[in-house]
Amino acid sequence: RWCDPPGWKPHKGAEARSMIWMRADGEVPDDPLLHTCVLVYASDYTLTETVMRPHGVHWSDRGVMAASLDHAMWFHRDIKVDDWWLYVEDSPAAESARGLARGLIFDRSGGLCCSVVQEILLRAPM
Repeated sequence: RWCDPPGWKPHKGAEARSMIWMRADGEVPDDPLLHTCVLVYASDYTLTETVMRPHGVHWSDRGVMAASLDHAMWFHRDIKVDDWWLYVEDSPAAESARGLARGLIFDRSGGLCCSVVQEILLRAPM
């Protein structure tokens, strides 16, 4: 669930920030490794939209091409992904078809569980 404004409604000049509440759809077995694996998968889901926001482009736009160049994560504490968690994202730099995205993942109580950094290739028609 995107916080205001939703990341899937970009407009040129928008702030390169996003906040999304996430959780697994259904119950995840009580295995910390499985919860970590789901978190890793989900952490890649919305970072590109945060880089795209200020440029006013989206995946659905004709001719837009994006790819993850690298993705690094630091795990600070365990998290239950079938409970709500907040993904706070920003993009401090995007130029020459490359964008940097950062994310902080907090559990429901506000504890920092994970830090994420990703470099993204972004090409859009002029």
